[in-house]
Amino acid sequence: ADVFLAEQRKENAKQQLDELERGAKETFSVKGVKIGGGSRMKVCAELVDATLMTEDEIRRMIEHYLKSGADILDIGVHIGAQPDEVEKTVETALSFAPDVPISIDTLDVDLIRTGIENSVDMVLSLNKDNIPEVGDAIAKNDIAAVVIPDSAGTDETNESLAANLKMAEEQGIKRIIADPVLNSIGYGIAESLYNYYLFRLQDRSTPLFFGVGNVTELMDADSVGINATLAGIASELSADILFTLECSAKTRGSVRELRVASEMMMLSKARKSAPKDVGFNLLMLKEKRSKPVMRIRDEGLIVAKRNEKWQLDPKGCFRIGICDVDGDGWSEKKIFAKHSPTGKQITGRSAQEIMDTILRLNLVSRLEHVSYLSVELTKAELALRLNRSYEQDETLF
Repeated sequence: ADVFLAEQRKENAKQQLDELERGAKETFSVKGVKIGGGSRMKVCAELVDATLMTEDEIRRMIEHYLKSGADILDIGVHIGAQPDEVEKTVETALSFAPDVPISIDTLDVDLIRTGIENSVDMVLSLNKDNIPEVGDAIAKNDIAAVVIPDSAGTDETNESLAANLKMAEEQGIKRIIADPVLNSIGYGIAESLYNYYLFRLQDRSTPLFFGVGNVTELMDADSVGINATLAGIASELSADILFTLECSAKTRGSVRELRVASEMMMLSKARKSAPKDVGFNLLMLKEKRSKPVMRIRDEGLIVAKRNEKWQLDPKGCFRIGICDVDGDGWSEKKIFAKHSPTGKQITGRSAQEIMDTILRLNLVSRLEHVSYLSVELTKAELALRLNRSYEQDETLF
């Protein structure tokens, strides 16, 4: 019954989200994606150093990001990148995601021009140095632009941002997004949040860009809680774009986390409630309600003991791990079990389906081997679900 009710709440939440998004009057749209005006906060996902990636790497990353819920794909440009590298990367991204807004992330005038010439939909980032050089081209092509201050994290941040926004408007740029710049913890996050707050008090309509990835990448803590909290703060500031990347193992999954968080915050606002019991959640390891623990009498209990003896199974052994099957999408990692000496390789998403297959193929003959494989396969499944590494015979945590 609890599972049924949870699924029903989730379905109702999805329907309400669709209705809210359809009814939202956007400030403007980028390739059909609503920005601002009460629409859902959109997730912009950066392909870090995309100009150094192969076509296959770009394809796989795009597939992963879109499956995770990204609304906008950002082309990250490596230091020293050349215009021809940007051109090739943008063309590749557009070929794999022609209907998705593509942005280019650089301050370099020549690279911005190359992006414009190759039909990017948005430019990150404009300031006083490059607006005079590329502002006219951005305006003529009606490209969206993220404008930043020249001195982020100082008392003059918002003054500088306001001046740059005015300069962009004078150049004729219509679709403007303001980015006061979110600093990481230890580098002035409180002051930068205050700048966002002051900006919103003075300007209620210009869409706001919120760089969540600046914080998650520079903090050794699980990203899910950080992303949820920052999305909540962004929602209170009426931010419109949540920017992130998945550059390191610890931030893998951030795009999905921010997409879910953005949906939670939209429902929370609409219902005038806290972001709980909205139909979606970001509870990964903890739970809202614990189930009762069974109480038994301490009488006649058998104390479990590990079997220290080990005999090789006459039918062979298995190498267990997590694999990425060629041809599958970026996020289609699977558990694999390779049998020796037959060389048979079994892949699947759950421990049970792999164990059932092993038994069906009659590849084990000893009960202790079955027990061992069940434990290791379960560890591998947990690692897969939690985006953790797995190494056979090593502890997971």
